[in-house]
Amino acid sequence: MILQGKRVALPPAPVVHRQFEAHARATPDAVAVVRAGRQVTYAELDAEANRFAHYLVARGHGRGAKVGLCLDYSIDLLVAILGTLKAGAAYVPLDPAYPSARLRLLLGQIPELALIVASPATAELVGSAAVEVIDLAALSGRLAALPATGPDVRVTGDDVCYAVFTSGSTGTPKLTAVRHEGWFNLMNWLRLEYGLHRGSHHLVVSAFGFDLSQRALMTPLFCGATQHLMASRNFDAMLAYRILTDHDIRVVHCASSTLYLLVDWERARGGDALARLDYLLFGGEPLKPERVTDWARREGNRCTLLHQYGVAECTDVATSYDLAAYRPGEQDVAPVGRPAYNTDIHLLDEQLHSVAAGEQGEICISGAGVGAGYLNGTGPENAKFTTVVVDGAPRRLYRTGDRGYVTEAGELVVLGRIDAQVKVRGMRIDPTDIERALGRLDGVREAAVVITYTDAGEAELAAFLVPSQGDLAADDVRARLLETLPRNMVPARFTNIPRIPLSPHGKVDRAALVEA
Repeated sequence: MILQGKRVALPPAPVVHRQFEAHARATPDAVAVVRAGRQVTYAELDAEANRFAHYLVARGHGRGAKVGLCLDYSIDLLVAILGTLKAGAAYVPLDPAYPSARLRLLLGQIPELALIVASPATAELVGSAAVEVIDLAALSGRLAALPATGPDVRVTGDDVCYAVFTSGSTGTPKLTAVRHEGWFNLMNWLRLEYGLHRGSHHLVVSAFGFDLSQRALMTPLFCGATQHLMASRNFDAMLAYRILTDHDIRVVHCASSTLYLLVDWERARGGDALARLDYLLFGGEPLKPERVTDWARREGNRCTLLHQYGVAECTDVATSYDLAAYRPGEQDVAPVGRPAYNTDIHLLDEQLHSVAAGEQGEICISGAGVGAGYLNGTGPENAKFTTVVVDGAPRRLYRTGDRGYVTEAGELVVLGRIDAQVKVRGMRIDPTDIERALGRLDGVREAAVVITYTDAGEAELAAFLVPSQGDLAADDVRARLLETLPRNMVPARFTNIPRIPLSPHGKVDRAALVEA
């Protein structure tokens, strides 16, 4: 089964920063970035980025180089990103919200790192690096003497624009590289498909190290709009909601768990800042529709909720679905929709043969968004990037490891990770199936299920419940689950907790639950 995205022509050189530069020429006085009351125009941001690009090129860190960025959300961060791209180099986010031990681990996984851009507030976090750490503010005098026009560097759509770390919660983190063509295609699709324009101002709410944050940072500049940044290293729901209320924000990208927090904040305070948005684009983990559908359907809500699916290895987003079309009584799992432009979704069996419509298979992605692979990968993970023959022609694709199927209406449904299935009492189980069943029970506001092990080494299921009111009795929850699930899928333990812990990326932190 293949879902084919619409074919849309890209420019001969689909290079992301060229789109920003076109806006800087056309609307130089438009506001590009706002943070903590300070704002810079497109012309000012372009000039600062050009100077930094010249600095990199003069140091020999041009096309093909990798530049680490360990900065809080700031105007300097966008100067560094754009300057790195203009030099033909690729940037690697080193999130200052990570513990220093985590950053030390990541630094050891970046091959041929050229240098790191940090600030006085973040430099100590990357002090163990074997490369030079620079501060843009300290270099301001030297940068001011460099040209404000762009360097003469040829950048192609096949060049790497950024690389982010993915997975690695157990084992070695993987550094996956994204190409300019894929990133350009993603933002061009968002612009054309959803009508984003110079008034589509954004607010970034996710952590810098998250793959989702890379398109959240650049999309408004790709469209000629204004990027708003929070003066906070970690997600702050109160601050985010205040900015949404006080400024003309039109678009927010976030993980599903972050969306729940924002919706809860609006419900509790009776506001309408979220409801006035044009779009909320979310995904990254299994959706719990019951957390948002009532809010989404309230009178006066004009915000379109786009439930999206993708992987960092394929430029973050591959499909999108307008949640307004979802009917909970008709489907247990909300679809993630149809492919982005120049993107195909393949449902394949273990032999990489296509499965029939409605049958489950591994979700594989081909097209413009497929990245350049793992920069630090030397093991079997590189085999996830492979080639299949479609209609007599070879197609490079990425095997996501996710399982799913296509509905009769032609919408992709993601069921969970193939490798997340575990054997409990001899039967294979995916914890996300149990989370969905728990979420449908009265009194359960949110649930997370993790795998734990007994002293004898046997796997068992543990459920963590956030009650909508008072604590939930384990025997009652167990009895109600047995009405819809087989006995081997009912968790051995139920624990009431006040909230589900989130990782710096805004997803459910399952490791923290296991340790609880």
